Amino acid sequence: METSRRSFLKAGALAALVLAAGGGIYRYANPPAPKGFVLDGEARAAMHAIVPAILAGVLPTGTGARARAIANTAERLNQTILGLPLATQQEVQDLFGLLALGPARRLLTGIPHGWSAATEPEVANWLQDWRTHRLALLRTAYQALHDLVLGSWYSDAANWAAIGYPGPLKELA
Repeated sequence: METSRRSFLKAGALAALVLAAGGGIYRYANPPAPKGFVLDGEARAAMHAIVPAILAGVLPTGTGARARAIANTAERLNQTILGLPLATQQEVQDLFGLLALGPARRLLTGIPHGWSAATEPEVANWLQDWRTHRLALLRTAYQALHDLVLGSWYSDAANWAAIGYPGPLKELA
């Protein structure tokens, strides 16, 4: 079956309308927070899926210790985002809003099910795709997620030894 240019354009326009309607429904169901970043259910699940994929190889191997490390890093990540300027917080909120929305998640990440069911290799593959994507916007989004997660991980003094950081210099008397 051969696709004509006209039918391709119609399909693209229809897909754009569906995505816009989905975004409108998401915004209606989850109105934006007037005072900074707020992480809701599916966006929080996205964060908890992204953290271990980015920190693969440095997280503790024990199940309990690993879960605590992910939860602590996610909480520090949330606090880090809250320390950003409001305009930047809104951009991060929009990114997590897109990742939380089912159709957008499928289109942008290729992950067909919810974040809580996403495996670490699926998330790692998606992140790698964004890291090397031809669209600069997706590469920038990857860099933001990467830098926020690593910054949150290494903001904990317990993780400094792994990179040989002795801590802040003591003041000279």
